[in-house]
Amino acid sequence: APVHLLIVPKRCIVSIAEMADGDEVLVGKMFRVARDIARDLKISEKGYKLVIHVGEGGGQEVPHLHLHLMGG
Repeated sequence: APVHLLIVPKRCIVSIAEMADGDEVLVGKMFRVARDIARDLKISEKGYKLVIHVGEGGGQEVPHLHLHLMGG
């Protein structure tokens, strides 16, 4: 994809599988940031992909939650 970037929270959450109560607020903010970036980069009209890898079997290589934004 022409656009591929990561949205990474400052506070470390290892993965979605290890979220604590209350972490959904932070994860929700990650999705809002992704939406805003997609709009700013003008890729939201055509469409884009958001991906979170969870665990080794899900392709997670880094033990810090991050959201891939791909599109364009």
